[in-house]
Order: sequence, then C-alpha cells, then structure tokens
Amino acid sequence: MGRWLALLLACALLAACGDAQTPDAPQASTCTGLAEDAMVWVPGGSFTMGEDPNYPEEGPPRVVAVEGFWMDAHEVTNAQFAAFVAATGYVTMAERTPPALPGAPPEMAQPGSAVFRVPSPDNPAWWRWAVGAQWRDPAGEGAGIAGQERHPVVQIAYEDAAAYARWAGKALPDEAQWEYAARAGAPALPEPVDGEGKPRANYYQGVFPARDLGTDGFISRAPVGCFAANALGLYDMIGNVWEWTSTVGARADAAEPVGVIKGGSFLCAANYCARYRPAARQFQERGLGTDHIGFRLIDMQRPPPPTSQD
Repeated sequence: MGRWLALLLACALLAACGDAQTPDAPQASTCTGLAEDAMVWVPGGSFTMGEDPNYPEEGPPRVVAVEGFWMDAHEVTNAQFAAFVAATGYVTMAERTPPALPGAPPEMAQPGSAVFRVPSPDNPAWWRWAVGAQWRDPAGEGAGIAGQERHPVVQIAYEDAAAYARWAGKALPDEAQWEYAARAGAPALPEPVDGEGKPRANYYQGVFPARDLGTDGFISRAPVGCFAANALGLYDMIGNVWEWTSTVGARADAAEPVGVIKGGSFLCAANYCARYRPAARQFQERGLGTDHIGFRLIDMQRPPPPTSQD
C-alpha cells in the first residue's frame, strides 16, 4: 500500500515528460550501434565518494574501495525488458491492481504509475497518477513504445529491476559501484556539457519545470548511446533516466522502503535538481516507478578480461 500513499503525500518531491523529439533531434540511427548485451570492465580502485557535494545528503566525502566488475554499457532497453517478459510472463508493479487506500482518488484504485506533467496556474502539481502507465506505455496515453526499442525501459519499480537482474544472472550495482563507474577516474563533473558548452548528456535545458528547450536534441528519453561514453566506455551515466541501485536510502516522508537512485534524468535542470553529477543521489520509494527511472546491471561473477601478462 505504501507506494500509492507515498505518491499522494509526496509526489511533488520526486526529482523531475513529453516523449516527442525536437525537429533537429538525432535519430536512433545516428546513435551508437551498441550490442544489446554489451558490458564494460570497470577495474577496481579507490575514490572519494560524495566529493564536492552540492546537497547535504551527498556528503561527507569519504574514501571508498571498489573491486573490479563488469557493467552494462548502457541502460536496460525496452527490447531487453520485453525479452524478459516474453520469457517469464513477469507482471510489473505498475500493471498490478493497487490495494484499497482510504481517501485516494478513484483513479488510484486502478493500475498505473506516476507521470510528470508541466504545472499550470490551475494545477501546480508536477506529477499525476496516470491510469495504465507502465513500461509498455510510459505516459499511460496509449502511445506505446513502438519504434523505441532502444530507449531505456522506465516505469520500473525496484522489485521489477531486481526480478530482471535475477533472470539475467546479474545484479543491481550498489551506490558506490555506480558512482565509481560514472566518474571513470575523473573529478566531479560540474555541468553535463563539454568544453565548448555543447550538451554531452540528455538533460533539461531551460527553466524547469516550465519548458525544456531541447537543445540537446531531446525533450524526453533518448535512445541509449546517443551521447559520448565516459572514459570507461559507459553511456548515459549522466542524464537520460535515473538508475536504481541496491543501496537502501531514507526519507522522513516516505511510507515504504526507500532506495537510492543515481545519475539524474532528462528532467534534471541547472535551476532545479542538477543531480546529473556522479556524486548526486536521490531517495525514491522502491515500490513506485516513474517515466524517468530505469536501471542497468553489473556482473561480479564474470571473469575479468585477460591482461597483457596472461
């Protein structure tokens, strides 16, 4: 029952949809032709986690050691999740009938999930409960995901991501592993732009939440691999969609267990959130997916790549 109560009480606290691309947006064919199952080796080492914190929950900085592991080169896609559902018949949390919740609006008695909306003077809420919203139809408007096979899957609750991980024989990264991989040996990244000021990630340009100018080519989720990889070869570790980690979080207003999500999303803007930095973190109810949360996996069992001495 917690996820629906939490949405009623605190949906406006979620980190900040539209699904159309701007006219000059890069098409999926111009994005990298990554193999669906591509993984990248992340060699072990130490780093300062939570370095250069912008928000209190990001600190204090501390040195953390991480063992080497393989990580998905990109976020899990709609095509990959569809294969999982076809093989197992899995039903996500957003597709299940919610438990009865006294005082909840009638629509919240039906399967659905949280979808971002641009607020208006008549309705200042940023989020709405969209009946029918789930991974096959992230906005709950019947548009579906045809042609978006290489977009990251969203409307995924923690339980859904964990079920996929078990099926795939992998695991969700913990927060330290995720942040270490996102940094790729570099210092904290202050802005998701390159040295010439051009976007190197799918994030929100403009004044949030009024309008996304889409100068990065997208005003919603982008296909995986449309922006340059980091030094390790990992794509979309900044922006696009938030990603679940296995780390447990805490939030005073949450009515159910909370997890840590990392990486920011296409709804993170410089004037609000700015949590596309590797050190940034946010606390999310584990029972609630949204249209800007996905995941990627790691593999700790697969042997490391051979070295030059092997």
